[in-house]
Amino acid sequence: MDWTESLRRAIDFIEMGLTEDISPEDAAKAVNISPFYLERGFKFMTGYSMGEYIRSRRLYLSALDIIGGRDEKVIDIALKYGYDTPESFTKAFTRFHGVTPSGLRKDPHRLRTFLPLKIQVVIQGGNSMDMIVKKMSGFKVIGYERDFSEETSYAEIPKFWEEIMGEKIAPICNKIKAPETAEEKAIADNCIGMYGVCIDDIGGGKFRYIIAGEYKGGIVPEGMTVYELPETQWAKFRCVGPLPGLLQSVNTRIFREWLPGNPDYEIAFGANIEWYSEGDTSAADYESAIWIPVKRK
Repeated sequence: MDWTESLRRAIDFIEMGLTEDISPEDAAKAVNISPFYLERGFKFMTGYSMGEYIRSRRLYLSALDIIGGRDEKVIDIALKYGYDTPESFTKAFTRFHGVTPSGLRKDPHRLRTFLPLKIQVVIQGGNSMDMIVKKMSGFKVIGYERDFSEETSYAEIPKFWEEIMGEKIAPICNKIKAPETAEEKAIADNCIGMYGVCIDDIGGGKFRYIIAGEYKGGIVPEGMTVYELPETQWAKFRCVGPLPGLLQSVNTRIFREWLPGNPDYEIAFGANIEWYSEGDTSAADYESAIWIPVKRK
């Protein structure tokens, strides 16, 4: 299915279920796309996470009910749109509209409008992306794993990198100290820090992320994990420029320009890889890449 059409169908699914117990994962299942990629593409294409969109639409529709049904109890409207208590509903409602439900009934002009999104693709510029598609055998990665929520991952993953690089990887890679423990030897032997691997296999709006290197065998120290990626074709998008801005820009172009209407490829499964070279990540000529698993349509 065309990527843009998948997003449109996901929005239609959400709109039909705003008074039901639906989640971004349900929408992904309805259009047969990995929740990880649907969430990521939705964010790049619309500027909202799927969770934000669902909440905003429910709070807008609930406000219409508040204004239009003056005899309807707030608790009934709260339950209709998935809130367990009037207190939690009022808190979310006030944060969104800037006024309480009762205040909006007195002054309907304070309503914040949030209409259904319409997905459109705009072709801009004429520069092709620096990309190759390469078939690779399956391989294993080893590293430090943590689970992240789609909604907070962009803020939390850089903190994870900062923590692991500062405490564990940098002293070994920068040769501040020689590797002595099994953990330090694993960092050096497997070049941990070369990859950032996203794996969508736990559900619940979360995914696994591993700060990793290519596993060469040997002891897996406590605190590390090994994951095997299957044989597949990878669309590799080359990035040259300072991080994190350059990676973010290329990611946006992948979902806005490369995937929509692509006649040849679609996403193969729920994972992707960030590849990092050695060197100064703030340099203008720093090289990195984004790898997306693909299959021919």
